[in-house]
This record gives sequence, C-alpha cells and structure tokens, in this order.
Amino acid sequence: MVLSRTSQYAVQALIYIATQPKGAPVLNRDIAERLNVPSAYLAKILQTLCKQGLLDSFRGRLGGFRLKEGSHSTNLMQVLLLTEGPQFTESCILGLKVCSDETACPLHAEWLPVKKKIVTLLTKMTLEDLAKSVATGKYRLADIPVNFFAGLR
Repeated sequence: MVLSRTSQYAVQALIYIATQPKGAPVLNRDIAERLNVPSAYLAKILQTLCKQGLLDSFRGRLGGFRLKEGSHSTNLMQVLLLTEGPQFTESCILGLKVCSDETACPLHAEWLPVKKKIVTLLTKMTLEDLAKSVATGKYRLADIPVNFFAGLR
C-alpha cells in the first residue's frame, strides 16, 4: 500500500483545489507551481480525474480545474482506488503476486490488521476535511508557506 507518485500528486492537487474558493477554477500551472510538481505530468493526472468525475475543467482565459459539485465529500480511499486501481488494497506488502490467508507471505498476519486500520483512516478522511486542516496553517502541502492559506474560505 505504498502510494505511487501519481497518487501523491493527485491527492495533493485535489486538496489544494479544495482549499480554493468554491467554484473558482485553478490553473494547472498554478497548482504545479504551488506544489512544486511537473506541470505536464500534473495536467495528465488532472485530466484523468476529470474523466473519472472528480473534477471539471474549463478552457480559456478564465479556465482551469475545480472540484465537481459534491466532490468535497470524496474520501481518500475513493481517490486512491481511482489512481492506484482496485488492487490497491489487495496488493502484498512484499510485492508477491498472490498473498492471501491461504497463500500468505511472511508478513501477512502482522500486516493485515495494520492495513485494515489504514483503509479505515483513508475512508474516513474527505477532501473537505483535509482542505480544512491545511487551511488552518497547521498542516502543509509540499513547500507552501504556512500563512498562504490564511484568509481562504
């Protein structure tokens, strides 16, 4: 259950977008700059999230990306299942192709309860919850200054 770079960027971008005023599109280059991630790579990720129904995209001078109506309540597990695929919670911690109660790896019994707790945590945390935490200034995304979110929302 290690997150790919794609998932890391997707989650960070979604949280960043969720911190912005509702309905206001954010440019890909602005998100990439704030999060210090490659713009072209991020654009592909954001377009995929649009196709999967989490974001709206708008072209033109006032264009950009914004969360679709109701997406603020999307939980992290939903995002990760979109970016990592349905095997995300089923993969072996050691990378074995098959790992189950019947064909367990050496860490299976110890890892299973930890994995269940992680899945529960990821399911409880919504984009809105995370955006509110970041907006307080107590938590950060990438190298964004702590006071950057002061006054937003």
